[in-house]
Amino acid sequence: MIRLALLDDDAPERFPDPEQALDDPNGLLAFGGDLSPRRLLAAYRRGIFPWFGEHEPLLWWSPDPRCVFRTDRLRPNRSLRRRLAGKPWSITVDRAFRAVVEACAAPRPGQAGTWIVPSMLEAYAALHELGHAHSVEVWDGTRLVGGIYGVAVGRLFCGESMFSHESGGSKLALCALAALLRRWGFPLIDAQVSNPHLLMLGAEEVPRRAFLDEAVRLAAASSDAAGWRGVPAMALADLLRET
Repeated sequence: MIRLALLDDDAPERFPDPEQALDDPNGLLAFGGDLSPRRLLAAYRRGIFPWFGEHEPLLWWSPDPRCVFRTDRLRPNRSLRRRLAGKPWSITVDRAFRAVVEACAAPRPGQAGTWIVPSMLEAYAALHELGHAHSVEVWDGTRLVGGIYGVAVGRLFCGESMFSHESGGSKLALCALAALLRRWGFPLIDAQVSNPHLLMLGAEEVPRRAFLDEAVRLAAASSDAAGWRGVPAMALADLLRET
């Protein structure tokens, strides 16, 4: 019989070794605990993340293999550049965090529900207020047309979700995030669980052990990021020239 670890409410920074995660379902490591900032940050520093649906217990995961983006390889391709040419879009950072998370949580075609349940939204909003969770927004005038959000620990960015209300919106947000992270010395975006869409965007799968070795080192490193909320708005044309 497989016994899943129950997290200790009195030890928010204590997690099982990710190598103890189940093979089926892939990566399930533990359950219970809470979504306090202290516990969430401790999880991300160890390559662990929460993922659960409405009416489910709080579940913690570390799958094998892991899905990642390399920031030095993540740039707008020729097709995306052509599609975006001439659009009067602009990109901002940390200007509409809650709106991005809410858009990511909204129902999507072919999906019965969302894992971004209200408790998750509030947990990441709290991390954002503390300066640990961040968003990149894509605007058409005053209309939010795309975005991505996640958590920064050291020099590791843990991507959580992204959305598009216009074709190319989420891809542009992802490329803008990668450009910013390259500037600050972040080599990796953790995309957690692989799927065909992420692989098409340029993600790759790496063995969990290799990911953990790199992620733990990056999470412990000091960051050059000098104030996410101080990043000026960028015009689309300026970003495409930079990348």
